[in-house]
Amino acid sequence: MSFINSYASELFKVRRRPALWVILSVWLALMLLFTYVFPYVGYRDATNAREATGLLTRLLPASLAGQALTGYPVWGGSLIVVLGALVAGSEYGWGTLKALLSNSPGRLTVYLGQIAALFTILAALVIVAFGCSGLASIIIGATTHAQLVAPSASDLAKSMAAGWMILCMWCTFGVALATLFRGTALSIGLGVVWVLAVENLLRATAAIVPVIATVEKGLPGVNAGALVAALGGPASTAGGTGIAAIVGGAQALAVVAVYLVLFAATAGLLLKRRDVQ
Repeated sequence: MSFINSYASELFKVRRRPALWVILSVWLALMLLFTYVFPYVGYRDATNAREATGLLTRLLPASLAGQALTGYPVWGGSLIVVLGALVAGSEYGWGTLKALLSNSPGRLTVYLGQIAALFTILAALVIVAFGCSGLASIIIGATTHAQLVAPSASDLAKSMAAGWMILCMWCTFGVALATLFRGTALSIGLGVVWVLAVENLLRATAAIVPVIATVEKGLPGVNAGALVAALGGPASTAGGTGIAAIVGGAQALAVVAVYLVLFAATAGLLLKRRDVQ
């Protein structure tokens, strides 16, 4: 019961934070803009019939399973890193962690309740995001008078599970950074820089430095992008041009799972072993 109580209290606490709703709202808005609105504008402005057909095909319900995951590895991941860092790091900034641990059954129980609350919120976000994506694809199909074909239920389930796993990986990355640095500012800065800058620089350098090309295959963003590409997402926006050829879907799934466990275990170990300042 102690874990259930910790989970319920963490979920209640996180849901009451305005920052959560701001981040999730921005995430959903960017998802719709970059995944459907901007590609639709590109379709409308396309002068090449083949290019226009390709863009429209991606936006129809039949392609929902892959298209809806487009932003999860990169910009979507950066916002979720911020979410994880805010939830875990704010306790240090507010000075509430000592009181929380003093009045709770154990450090790991509190930590697992916090992680479970975050994972629950991310699951809800993925469900809402796929619902919004599905609605957008239906509207686009209706306005273009295209044939509406429902996506496979199994493909949707796989994509939603993969999207949830990718977001959980980035969230625990933010939690691990916040626990390591005992705060939010540095952890958010380093997390966002890693997702948006460092991995892109390493991918650009991999073409001329063989060692970096090998390291590239183990990066979290590259494997998240490869997982999206394996599920039908556009390879160029899933983490770089040709990403699907660099890392296979099976390896990508395994690496994302390993990073998820590694980040979560690192944060839990740090919280359990170190003094709380």
